[in-house]
Amino acid sequence: MSLLSLFGCGKKTPTYPQDTITARDGSTITLTFFAHASLGIEHNGRHIYIDPVGENFEWERLPKADVILVTHSHYDHLCLSTIEKLSTPQTAIICDKTSAEAFEHDCTTMVPAAVAEPFEGLHIRAVAAYNISEGHTDFHPKSREDCGYILTLGGTTIYVAGDTEDNDDVLAVQGVDIAFLPVNQPYTMTVAQAVRAVKAIRPAIFYPYHYGQVEERTDIEALVVALDGVCEVRVRPME
Repeated sequence: MSLLSLFGCGKKTPTYPQDTITARDGSTITLTFFAHASLGIEHNGRHIYIDPVGENFEWERLPKADVILVTHSHYDHLCLSTIEKLSTPQTAIICDKTSAEAFEHDCTTMVPAAVAEPFEGLHIRAVAAYNISEGHTDFHPKSREDCGYILTLGGTTIYVAGDTEDNDDVLAVQGVDIAFLPVNQPYTMTVAQAVRAVKAIRPAIFYPYHYGQVEERTDIEALVVALDGVCEVRVRPME
């Protein structure tokens, strides 16, 4: 299903940058790039939103969510009003334990290494997301148990890391086809840390995300050059 399809009252659904991926079983996965940490994934008519945040998007006119994933409770990852616009009574909300405290209705609380299967054909595993650099650990402390998520759809695995650095849990991730790693400073990975993480994880496709919105600009070009020959790097508008 395409976001170009008609949606109510004769109006077209708003469109945002997308990539189409052929999954291992031959089905189609559509990735939608909103901004910063907000992503959409569509597979077999099911719609998944990850950290949907942003006043500049017409969330109420997008397809309703089958699943919403929240990595942690920071303002650029958790927005209750946006989640409300995307939700129906059947929407499965999956989030870390700190974000779960903000919800008045039921949600599935995840901690690192927990798994969930909100519908047939989607498997989710949580990965710990935290900082390790001196002076940065308070941004995303390990003790808070923020989460990244590995989603398996159509036999293809997609790792959305959330806010993290190249800690041991991240470096231990294996068997990933597509990886989204955060690269804004000083809160997440430096270029060097991202390169180290990609070389450890070895995805087929790497998307740098969660960059911009800070004074210290990420050198995306240097990141692409450093990973030449390691994997395909796809830069999309995720500032």
